Amino acid sequence: MSDADIVTQPPAINYVAGFLLVGVAWGFTTPFIRRAAKDHKPAAHPILATDEVKSSWLKRRLYGAFFAVVDLLRNPRYAIPLLINLTGSVWFFLLIGQAELSLTVPIVNTLAFLFTVLGDWWVDRKVISLETWMGMILSLSGIGLCVYSKTGR
Repeated sequence: MSDADIVTQPPAINYVAGFLLVGVAWGFTTPFIRRAAKDHKPAAHPILATDEVKSSWLKRRLYGAFFAVVDLLRNPRYAIPLLINLTGSVWFFLLIGQAELSLTVPIVNTLAFLFTVLGDWWVDRKVISLETWMGMILSLSGIGLCVYSKTGR
């Protein structure tokens, strides 16, 4: 077997950093996206006021949805967190190509949950309840058990 045939695994810190980046990108941005969407006041679009659009339920819905999406995407308070969130999806797909799938999915989703709770606290100053703290601790404990059982340490 030659040196070219040996496949080396990246250091564990690379996986940890990847898991954290995806968790932050998915979880921490979600409250920012929700807040921007909730606070969004759509602009008036002249085409929506035309008789042709007002007389058709389908056209009213389609044009309304189209302009709502365009308006949101033009809003940096919405678009920037959304772009970060979508970037997290790209990182996730790169990660699952390298890391153990049965560990990657629960770790990343648990981290996204934890960062969503922290993001909610940051954005809306929501108090983190005792039950949520317990859920976070139990989630992290479960991930720890999964990692421990997979690595055999």
